Amino acid sequence: MATASVAFKSREDHRKQMELEEARKAGLAPAEVDEDGKEINPHIPQYMSSAPWYLNAERPSLKHQRKWKSDPNYTKSWYDRGAKIYQADKYRKGACENCGAMTHTSKACMERPRKLGAKWTSKNIAPDEKIETFELDYDGKRDRWNGYDAASYAHVIDRYEARDEARKKYLKEQQLKKLEEKNNTEAAEEGSDDEDNEDGLKVDEAKVDESKQMDFAKVEKRVRTTGGGSTGTVRNLRIREDTAKYLLNLDVNSAHYDPKTRSMREDPLPDMDPNEKFYAGDNQNRVSGQALEFKQLNIHAWEAFDKGNDVHMQAAPSQAELLFKNFQINKEKLKSKVKETILEEYGNAAAEDPLPRELLLGQSEREVEYDRAGRVIKGQEMALPKSKYEEDVYINNHTTVWGSWWKDHQWGYRCCKQFVRNSYCTGAAGIEAAEAAADLMKANIARKEATEDVIAPTEEKQPATWGTDIPDDLVLDQEKLAEALKKEDKRRREEKDERKRKYNVKWNDEVTAEDMEAYRMKRVHHDDPMKDFLN
Repeated sequence: MATASVAFKSREDHRKQMELEEARKAGLAPAEVDEDGKEINPHIPQYMSSAPWYLNAERPSLKHQRKWKSDPNYTKSWYDRGAKIYQADKYRKGACENCGAMTHTSKACMERPRKLGAKWTSKNIAPDEKIETFELDYDGKRDRWNGYDAASYAHVIDRYEARDEARKKYLKEQQLKKLEEKNNTEAAEEGSDDEDNEDGLKVDEAKVDESKQMDFAKVEKRVRTTGGGSTGTVRNLRIREDTAKYLLNLDVNSAHYDPKTRSMREDPLPDMDPNEKFYAGDNQNRVSGQALEFKQLNIHAWEAFDKGNDVHMQAAPSQAELLFKNFQINKEKLKSKVKETILEEYGNAAAEDPLPRELLLGQSEREVEYDRAGRVIKGQEMALPKSKYEEDVYINNHTTVWGSWWKDHQWGYRCCKQFVRNSYCTGAAGIEAAEAAADLMKANIARKEATEDVIAPTEEKQPATWGTDIPDDLVLDQEKLAEALKKEDKRRREEKDERKRKYNVKWNDEVTAEDMEAYRMKRVHHDDPMKDFLN
């Protein structure tokens, strides 16, 4: 047997305790009881969390394992919100530079930033806040309702009561209004209309008292049921007089009904008249009302994010909604602007005054013959098909279009016979001037061909030394020519090597015919293919 350990003061106390336990086993001594007065079973260990199934589970207790002595430092109180303790008259060193309170700094100040803080003005010093520190126990730290003021829920109750009162008042006014209408029309209507008036006086039960609707706001809790789940709520939102959605169409191939979510997405009666249809499927709610607007808002946020805008529907819903509203406004403005532009350019046939009836249904003497199929046989000319380009548009005083005249592989205008496009029309005078110019050109060509002479053969002339024709009486001295050739060779050597040039150079600018001939003979011809073989 396992028992809780007890500290004894002496051996005598221990011996007496052992004798008492043996007497209790033999039934000679009363059984030991716990704090609640229940007998403790000595065969069950007191440190077990739960007793085995073959022993009496109602007997043992676990109070000996609990911390029954409460710590005096623990408290269940809460912070005194908004409490003030002291308000100074002037600024104190170390206080907030903005408001002057000692319990916080200027960085953590919740007051509006002043133009000149309390540190420099010493005016309107804010009172010090009440700072409290609590040491909570295990349960106190995890108590979500710790510090909750139940009196703060009174305004919620008052709001619902005011709503109920306003509803009752509105229904009373509607009922009195119907009674007045009945009294005013009582003299004019008799007999069969009485039943209709009685039906009109009946007030909808759902508007008078919603609490009378059975099972509408009933909440059923399931605790440790065989269906699974420890706790849960079941809200029945269907009025019993309504037909269940899965009974609207008993066809096996009709809309699918999910019993777990109680949803039927498709329409169970698609062939029924929409005006007489009470239920059109759960998908009807997704494409109508605010659900459709929310869907469009999400799509706009996605598209805006893809285009580079920093928009996120879940992170900043207000920003996304504002951008969507601005987008719709700009879209409507653009539509109206485009519509106005089109109306200004083409006009609005719908807004104009309608034609008189005499013109719409007018008669004529033109005879039109039809066949049995309704086709026109006689009396109506075949309409010429028109192209998408502008037709019969004459510019620059022309009476025909470009391309109406063809001559000598060129297009032109037929009215003035010009080949230059977008030229100004000269009319008949231009045609006469063009013909006269053509005749004159032909005459000049014929005269040139008639007066053309035979080309005389050219005589080869020896080029002169100075670039002109050599005179017939020019005679060169061979000795002077040889000296001129030597002088030219010497000059060329000096140009190649300047060190051979003498210090005192005599310059003679007189050039003779022999010097020019020597220069011409020694000159390098760059176009000569044999120039590299010359000495």
